[in-house]
Amino acid sequence: MPHRTQQQVIKRRLRGKEGAERIRELRAILAELPGYRNGPYADLRKWVEGELTAARTRKRVVHRDSIAVRREGAAQIAFVGPPNAGKSSLLQALSAIQIRTGDYAFTTTRPVAATTRLGGVLVQLVEIPGLIEGAADDRGGGRALLGVLRNADAIVWCHACDRPVEELETIRDEVAAAGIELPALVAATKSDEAPAPTHPELRVVPVSVLDDASLDRLRHELWTLTGLLRVYLRDGGDPVALRPPATVLDVADTIHHELRNRCTGARIWGPSARFPGQQVGREHELRDGDTVDILDR
Repeated sequence: MPHRTQQQVIKRRLRGKEGAERIRELRAILAELPGYRNGPYADLRKWVEGELTAARTRKRVVHRDSIAVRREGAAQIAFVGPPNAGKSSLLQALSAIQIRTGDYAFTTTRPVAATTRLGGVLVQLVEIPGLIEGAADDRGGGRALLGVLRNADAIVWCHACDRPVEELETIRDEVAAAGIELPALVAATKSDEAPAPTHPELRVVPVSVLDDASLDRLRHELWTLTGLLRVYLRDGGDPVALRPPATVLDVADTIHHELRNRCTGARIWGPSARFPGQQVGREHELRDGDTVDILDR
């Protein structure tokens, strides 16, 4: 086979391969090539060896370039989807953060975090830059991005209404291949431009950044997605966010660890109370919306 044809064959074999997979393929190609020291095939071997060196360097850089997002708030929700799915615009509409947006793919290249209040509770929203097919094998730096996603409490799959369903399904497959399973819903973005898509396994929430009512509906759904419950203190202030099952003792511990030791029970108002101001013990299980007055000795 002429060396130029052989090079085209090799390029096709390498197409779409990144990281460890690309290194394995390059090693296999080197083993197959004749060991000429001169001539076109010697040059071809040098080219393959150069590709191998470059692949090893990229792999080392990816492992050093870890991406971390410092957690804030009671929960962390990740916005995930293909490039140009409206993630940045949605994050900006739900929070006070200013993000560079554009009508072209890969405007965002690193995770962007912002905080917002959902149901009165501070929650962190994190935009994961557009994942692509092969992300689980580190294509497009996917391994580092998936590492950020792994630390989230829930996922919002962002899918532009005017794009085919298969785009999002490809990304969902990559996340599943990475072994990540989290509570999730689909934010059908740009719902003012096209009907919302159907995803049988997931709740779909149509949303447009130009429609405040749709943003409010999404905020409500995001709060539900966190799985948290809110407990209000009789003295006022922001609600305490807890993971169920949560007890009076958990509320006391959230306020101060010493209060946990002194807590003897509480008076409660709300869904878990049989009557307003009911006195309960330390192990009483609370419900979302309860108001608590901690009793201590």
